[in-house]
Amino acid sequence: MVEKYDNPIAFLDSGVGGISVLNEAIKMMPHENYIYFGDSKNAPYGIKTTAEVRNLTEKNVEFLLEQGAKAIVIACNTATSAAAEYLRNKYKDIPIIGVEPALKPAALNNEGEKILVMATPMTLAERKFRNLMNKYEEYATIIPVPCGGLMEFVENGKLQGEELEAFLDSLLDRSLCEHVKAVVLGCTHYPFIKESIVNVIGHEVDIYDGGLGTARQLQRKLRRNKILRPEKELGQVRILNTLNEDRMIKLSEKLLIKAKEH
Repeated sequence: MVEKYDNPIAFLDSGVGGISVLNEAIKMMPHENYIYFGDSKNAPYGIKTTAEVRNLTEKNVEFLLEQGAKAIVIACNTATSAAAEYLRNKYKDIPIIGVEPALKPAALNNEGEKILVMATPMTLAERKFRNLMNKYEEYATIIPVPCGGLMEFVENGKLQGEELEAFLDSLLDRSLCEHVKAVVLGCTHYPFIKESIVNVIGHEVDIYDGGLGTARQLQRKLRRNKILRPEKELGQVRILNTLNEDRMIKLSEKLLIKAKEH
């Protein structure tokens, strides 16, 4: 008989970006089983309406619950903003964890400094982000940077190179980057290109993303619900993508860092 704690934790995203969050969870909880579900067919979410994103996310969560998921991680900032609260109210018995820009640690660790928040236009326009920004703008100068079109580079496996850096140059002009002390990556795709982001900024900056905090919250929820998997054999990772193309699975596997048991 399969015990409930053996059931997988499901991660979902508009594409492959949420693997950056999954990697943090695997490093923290290597004995868990995981499903990663990328909705690359409908990407990008960041330019869709809130209603469209909520409907897509709800449909994907329903599918993952049919796969036996014991917890859901919405590893997408845009989908979290649009759908997390609604889905928690609908599925009260299933832990549903979202991800949000790591603005709190960035602001508190860089008081009085200039901070850029790179995210999709929709994430920056949502009430959830505006409330977060209002809460911490007394600590630092927070500048939102809409990055429409950036996640597509990661979706196409372009994690470095001249084309990527030229696009970043168009988003991060010299005056914007001047005196910046920290950058908050408000999309789960962006950690995979953080080296290029630092190159374009042109000086050392602290980089913050929400992956580690999300993994910690997931672990707390699993422990509270008594569904943490015992530390026996290492868990398995199953990768699904709505494009159902070999290149998306191979890219997902390339981005996936399997934690080793210490």
